[in-house]
Amino acid sequence: MSNKVSQRQILADIAPVNKNHPKWLDFKFPQVSGGEITASVEKIYEGGAKHPTVLCAPFEIGDITLTAHYDDDAENLTSDASNVAAKISYMRELVGQAYYDLNVRTFNCDLVVLGADRIYNSCLLVGITEPDGDSSSGAPATFSLTFAVQGIAAPARGALTA
Repeated sequence: MSNKVSQRQILADIAPVNKNHPKWLDFKFPQVSGGEITASVEKIYEGGAKHPTVLCAPFEIGDITLTAHYDDDAENLTSDASNVAAKISYMRELVGQAYYDLNVRTFNCDLVVLGADRIYNSCLLVGITEPDGDSSSGAPATFSLTFAVQGIAAPARGALTA
């Protein structure tokens, strides 16, 4: 039996590297995009060869954007899960300066972690997209945080044994 994964089963959470930066405990980002892994290559045709020799560079990981619904709950300014507006307000000045660990998790249908995490350590916050407004729309407002990725944590030893 095949266990396909739906997009709703992929959620992300973040944790600040510097403990003085806003925490997002118990907050799940329901939209994750980016993180593609690519390596640049150079094709060299040696001495008129019909087919090139391919030289590769180290891989790079594209920026990751996390998107969630905007919440301006000012009820509890110390809450880690609520009051998104206050966190975003504080983080505006941290763009290009704050590092966060990102954990992109795959859940099963009951939203229990399967253990197929993608862990990105020390990602630099490089962008904040604040909610758009439209007075004729009832759709939920969203915001996005974009991170530049330095690397991905290696899988646990023995994770891919045959």
